[in-house]
Amino acid sequence: MPRNWATFGGDLHLDLGGGSRRAGLERALRDAIRAGRLTPATRLPSTRALAAELGLARNTVSAAYDQLVAEGYLAARHGSGTVVAGLPPAPRPASSKTEPEGAAPRYDLRPGSPDVSTFPTTAWLRSLRRALATAPASRYDYDTPAGTHELRTVLSEYLGRARGVLASPDRIVVTSGYVQALALLAGLVDGPIATEDPGLAFHRELIRRHGHGVLPIPVDEHGVRTDLLSTRERAVLVTPAHQYPTGATLAPDRRHALTEWAAATDGLIIEDDYDGEFRYDRQPVGALQGMAPDRVVYVGTASKTLGPALRLAWMVLPAHLVEPVTEAKRYADAHTESLGQLALADLIATHGYDRHVRACRLRYRRRRDLLVARLGRRHPLGGIAAGLHAMITLPAGGPTESEVLATAADRGLAVGELGSHWHTAGTGAGERPQGIIVGYGTPPERGYLAALDTLARVLRGG
Repeated sequence: MPRNWATFGGDLHLDLGGGSRRAGLERALRDAIRAGRLTPATRLPSTRALAAELGLARNTVSAAYDQLVAEGYLAARHGSGTVVAGLPPAPRPASSKTEPEGAAPRYDLRPGSPDVSTFPTTAWLRSLRRALATAPASRYDYDTPAGTHELRTVLSEYLGRARGVLASPDRIVVTSGYVQALALLAGLVDGPIATEDPGLAFHRELIRRHGHGVLPIPVDEHGVRTDLLSTRERAVLVTPAHQYPTGATLAPDRRHALTEWAAATDGLIIEDDYDGEFRYDRQPVGALQGMAPDRVVYVGTASKTLGPALRLAWMVLPAHLVEPVTEAKRYADAHTESLGQLALADLIATHGYDRHVRACRLRYRRRRDLLVARLGRRHPLGGIAAGLHAMITLPAGGPTESEVLATAADRGLAVGELGSHWHTAGTGAGERPQGIIVGYGTPPERGYLAALDTLARVLRGG
């Protein structure tokens, strides 16, 4: 009777090699266990099933199992069959460190992430269940590169209501995170791209890897210096609602100047609205895109409101960029996974997303207030009216940025460095301020006060 491979049991992927079949089976199982392919407590097929799969006599398999049980590789449990036994861990090289490279710090005040422990798991599961219960079978097939119709539709309403974005669903392209959005745009721009100085070094490097020159545009307390833009730049990347890392908000006159530059030079503005939903002491500042929807690409993300692991972001594009960006997205990864999009669409449509953002806004406001109370009297804090981070400028004549970072690391505290955000290394012989960036979204609630107290001692030099 021919074997039915379609219904056969679990695959072990054993290569018996030449020579004795029993010896080959023993060697193959032994190697799989040593290599970790077969982990402790893994249940092996019965001798009858494995013999049928490999075309061996059952006695051959039984003898191989018995030998490996005797050697300690397998364990025979009455009523439970044969399982892989636990082996002692391999000895570590003498030079290996006690702590793994990149181990999490004891106190984490680095910027860039929200408090992921607040992810709305219950609401997300409800939305995912509702989405899957009503989704047609076609939703499990390939989708359009632009993203699911459901998510683009609710984003159109939400972004208009919450961020002042002029967005019809056909102008929206969903991407696998902000980095992919920037990469797609960089692949379409023909010429140098200006970025804020200081700004995120990772974004500059991404732009360079797409063959573009990166031109620094200084930032002051009113945001990016739009008066320094010229005809050289073909696009400019800005964070107008809450500049990263200084925290400045782009002034109204500079907003107008920026859109006028784009119109006069046929330039493109890439608006990174990474934490625009979080504001505390001022009225919400609408997206720049609402002033010039045919000149601005608005990029938003769920990374700061829900969590970076979702890998969900969205672009609102000028009409002439919709088709080329969609085509570029097709060849990048076909489309962003659809089930997360459907869940997010339901979360937004049922206002679970709004409730979560409001709860986070209150939580981060309390954290911001604690930061000001513990550090604000001694140290100047920048960018605290909104967002998830603050910049602390270090006084001249005191500990340098590198000294503060080293002391913090010795105490198990991680903070962000300002120095790496400048376009060129160094501080220009005192021309550039030194400082650190404190992210008050990253740590879980229970560790936040201890992290602040540790930071206060570090800044006092204790």
